[in-house]
Amino acid sequence: MDNFFRYFFQDIGRVFRAFVDIITACFNFLNYLLNFPMRMKIIQSYDSEFTVMEWILMLVVNILLIVFVVGLLIGIGRLLGRIIPRHMSAKKYNEMTAQIRDLQRDLLRANYEKDKLLAMRMAELTGAPAELIEPEKPVEEEEQTKEQEIEQMAENEEFVPSSNRNTVNSPCIDPQDSRFFRLTAVDNFYKTSYVPPVYDNSLSLEELCIQFRNFSASQLKLYYDLDMMRYFFASLGTARIIILQGISGTGKTSLPYAFGKFVQRDTTVVSVQPAWRERTELYGYFNEFSKKYSETDFLRSIYEANYFRDPHILILDEMNIARVEYYFAEFLSLLELPNPEERYLTVVSDTWASDPAGLKDGRIKLPVNMWFIGTANNDDSTFAISDKVYDRAMVLDLDRKSERFVAPKTKPLHISADHFAKLADAATKEYAVSSRNRARLQMLDQYLIEHFHITFGNRIMKQINTYIPVFIACGGDELVALDDILAKKVIRKLETQNPICLRGAAEGLLGYLDELFGPDRMTACKEAIQRLRRNA
Repeated sequence: MDNFFRYFFQDIGRVFRAFVDIITACFNFLNYLLNFPMRMKIIQSYDSEFTVMEWILMLVVNILLIVFVVGLLIGIGRLLGRIIPRHMSAKKYNEMTAQIRDLQRDLLRANYEKDKLLAMRMAELTGAPAELIEPEKPVEEEEQTKEQEIEQMAENEEFVPSSNRNTVNSPCIDPQDSRFFRLTAVDNFYKTSYVPPVYDNSLSLEELCIQFRNFSASQLKLYYDLDMMRYFFASLGTARIIILQGISGTGKTSLPYAFGKFVQRDTTVVSVQPAWRERTELYGYFNEFSKKYSETDFLRSIYEANYFRDPHILILDEMNIARVEYYFAEFLSLLELPNPEERYLTVVSDTWASDPAGLKDGRIKLPVNMWFIGTANNDDSTFAISDKVYDRAMVLDLDRKSERFVAPKTKPLHISADHFAKLADAATKEYAVSSRNRARLQMLDQYLIEHFHITFGNRIMKQINTYIPVFIACGGDELVALDDILAKKVIRKLETQNPICLRGAAEGLLGYLDELFGPDRMTACKEAIQRLRRNA
C-alpha cells in the first residue's frame, strides 16, 4: 500500500494541485480586478507623467478589460444554462394546470351570470310575460347544475355520445372552437364547397405511362425515359412506400411533383429535419396548456385524402437526413397490415364533441389512395437506410439525366385511385410471371442460399409477383422488370457480406447469371455485383 500511496500523491496529487492552482488563479484574477483602491494607487504613480494620448490609451485598455470580463461572464452563464437542465417539476406543472382550469371555470361562470342578467333585462324591455321567464330553481340545485355545466364545458373530458359528435353530415363547426383547427377547416370545405371531378377511367396502364411522360415534357419541361415511367407506375402498384435515390439534380423530387400535377392533385412536400427522432415530428402533438393540437402538413394531408378518390402523393424530402426508423416506424408497421380497413393512426387518446368528423375514437384511417415517397441522398450528411425500410419499399434509382425530346402537348387528367388499383389487379392476373422465370428464380434462390446464405423471402416474392406484371402492362419487358427488382431487392443484400468472401464469390455469381438468363441480360444485377466487388 505504501507504494500505491506514493504513486497517488505523485500523480493524482499533481492533478488536484493543478486544479487548485486554476481556482486560485481565478480568485486572484477577480481579487485584483475588483481591488479598485490598489489599482488607483498604481494609476496615481503614473498620472503625473501621462500625456493626453497615454490617458486615452489607459481609458481604452480599461474599457476593453471591462468588455472582456462582461463577455466572459455572459458566456459562462449561457454555458451553464445549457448544461444545467431547466425542467418544470411535476408539482409545479400540476399547480399551473389547476390554475388554468380555475381561470377557465371562473370565466365560464362569469359568462353564465352575464347571459342570465341580459336575458332578464331583455324580458323587462320587451314586456315578456312572467311565465315565459325560466322559473328560479332552489339555490342549492341551481349552484349544483351550474357547477356541472361549467365542469363539462371547461374540461371536456367526459364520454361524448355518438349523437353529439361532429360527423360528415352535421353542420359546420367554427375551427376556432375545435382543438384541431386545420382538420376542422378541411371538414367544412368538403361539407360545403367540394365538387368531385369527373374521372377519366378509360386509360390503360401503358397509355397512362405515355401520357404522363408527354405531360411532364410538354408542360413542365421534365424529361424521363419511358422505362422510368414504367418503373414508377409498377412501384405505385406494388407498395405504398417508394424510395427515390440518386445524385442531386436528377429529378427525384420533380418526378412525384409532376405526377401530382398530372392527376390534378398537388403533392404534399414534407422536409425531414436532422433532429427528428419520433412520430410526433410528423403529425404534431396536443398542447396541454392551450388545449389545441399542433397540426402538421403531414397530418392534414393524411386526413384530407380520406375525402377524395384521387391518387395523392406525400413526399418525405431528404428522408434519410434523420434515421427513418425513428420517426417513420409506426407507418412501416401499419402499412404492412394486409387489410387496409385496419390501418388506423392513433392521434389522441380521447374524444371531444368538436373533434373533426374523420377522427374516430382519436384515430385517423390511413387512406388507400395515398403513397409515401421519400427522396434519399447517399453522402456524408445522411444516414444509411436499414433493411427494414428497404424490404418494405420499392426503390427507383435516378442516377442520370434523361435526354430532351419533343413531346405533343398533353393535358392533365383525373383518374381515381380505385381505377389504378383495378388496373394493377388485372395486370397480375393477365401477365403473371412465366413458369420459366419462376424456375429461374427458384434456382437463383438456391444458389444464393448455398453461397451467400441469403434468400428471397415471402415479402420479396410477393413484390415480384406484382411488380413484374404491372411493368409488363405498362409496355415493358418481363426480364427487364425482373432484372430491376432483383438488383434492388436481392443483390443489394450482398452489401452485408464479408468483403473478402464477396470479392471471391462475385465472379461465380456473374457466371451463374449468364448461365440462367444469357450473357446479354440482367445488366442491372451485373452492374450492382461489379460495384459491390469494386467497393469490397
